[in-house]
Amino acid sequence: MSSSITELEHCATRVWVSGRIVFVELTDGRQIGFPASRFRLLRDASEEQLQRVTLRANGTALRWEELDEDISVSGIVQGHFQLPLPMAA
Repeated sequence: MSSSITELEHCATRVWVSGRIVFVELTDGRQIGFPASRFRLLRDASEEQLQRVTLRANGTALRWEELDEDISVSGIVQGHFQLPLPMAA
């Protein structure tokens, strides 16, 4: 049995920001969060700009219109980030 790309695509039912952590709830009920600092444009965004995130493409993408930033939900689930985690102090 072969799997198709659509079977590997993850979808979110909601997205929200708490502090500087972006959270998504997936259709299977899992909740995943990541620091905004893992993406260049989000790292430099204000708290207000981070809050203005929406779901797009039937829940497969996060969109920050004001920042012109799109992030795929599948990329988040797979751990594909632009920047490494900051070193702990």
